[in-house]
Amino acid sequence: MIKKISKKDQKDWKNFLDSGETIENKDITIIENKNIDCRSIDLHGLTLENANEIISNFISECYLNNINNIKVITGKGSRSKNKEDPYLSIDLSILKYSVPDYIKNNFELMKKIKKLDLDSVNDINKGSFDIVLKKKL
Repeated sequence: MIKKISKKDQKDWKNFLDSGETIENKDITIIENKNIDCRSIDLHGLTLENANEIISNFISECYLNNINNIKVITGKGSRSKNKEDPYLSIDLSILKYSVPDYIKNNFELMKKIKKLDLDSVNDINKGSFDIVLKKKL
């Protein structure tokens, strides 16, 4: 179905074009207002060694690119098979606990971090935690 444009609408459109007036681009406004200095990383399914290496590189990259906020998704560890091994530390064999512990004990990473949200790590209902980075000097 083709709808015919009325003479009034045509006249209004011509007047608008001739006036030089502009319309706000809402897509750009949304992007500018969006918190684009936040990144997230999902470490599900990685080994401890891989997760530590990846999070170290990710924090350093975000710091260099002036990304202020990082959400680290580790999972809750509720399906981890490591709980069944009596020779493993449950707290340090599950990414939820081991990754923040690795970060806390890494002096070079901690120099870049303003805040590490350990409350989320200790919350049994959460499988992620946030990091707030310092501004790059």
